[in-house]
Amino acid sequence: MNPSNALRAALKGGKLIVAPGAYDCISARLIEQAGFPAVYMSGGCSAMMLGYPDYGLVTMSEMADNAGRMASSLTIPLIADADTGYGNELNVTRTVREFEARGVAAIQIEDQTFPKRCGHLDGKQVIARAEFVQKISAAVAARRHADTIIIARTDARATDGMDEAVERMNAALEAGADVAFLEAPQTMDELRDVPKRVKGPCLLNLAPGGKSPVPPLPEVEAMGYRIVIVPALMLMTTVARCTEALNELRDSQRHPTPPQGMTIRSMMNQLGGDEWDKVSANYKL
Repeated sequence: MNPSNALRAALKGGKLIVAPGAYDCISARLIEQAGFPAVYMSGGCSAMMLGYPDYGLVTMSEMADNAGRMASSLTIPLIADADTGYGNELNVTRTVREFEARGVAAIQIEDQTFPKRCGHLDGKQVIARAEFVQKISAAVAARRHADTIIIARTDARATDGMDEAVERMNAALEAGADVAFLEAPQTMDELRDVPKRVKGPCLLNLAPGGKSPVPPLPEVEAMGYRIVIVPALMLMTTVARCTEALNELRDSQRHPTPPQGMTIRSMMNQLGGDEWDKVSANYKL
């Protein structure tokens, strides 16, 4: 079963799909090793690729190449943020084909104007509903594999209110999208309403410090969501822990104690070193 098949099968099952966010191959492998069923690549990977914030500053080819490297490092499905599709329906068509060719299991297209920005920041703008639905239709038609999942995301809650956001999600599902991602509901009641009002599988973004409440995963599942992404956890943790370690090195002039007793060898093994050692052992003279 390939990753797209696996994700589609899981989507039809009864268990919530939890997909933490990764930004490169190391973070993606750690998510798989932790036992999660899927990995999410958000626009926040711009931080690790280029040192930029999630302000829509990364190109389609940069995002697709990063997704391809991550997908090749995994045996579980990769869900990839493809931003706005990087243009009109022609650009969306190429975007879907490029991401799909790199082994991405699910491709997310949103309705912000370009350049877009993180869904939990102020100042967002969205395109007209008809234009968004046309992009989703183009994304669905561009698939070369029927099991590739198209996720339609709307940021209209912030600009036009919940009713319009729900209407956009239902229109996108009617156009062939597989999953609806209504970004940044602002209250617990709104969170509960989304799976009730949207006529298809729903995705929720857990973003502490953002616009939405962050309920426990069992509560998210009980609400009826099928996928939950946790895009910023690893990036926030990496930035915070690395800043602490660097400050300690600067201030104490001593190497900080590695976390959890990690050694160079144990780190290499966690990245697959023992597997490569076995390959090498097969060819020793």
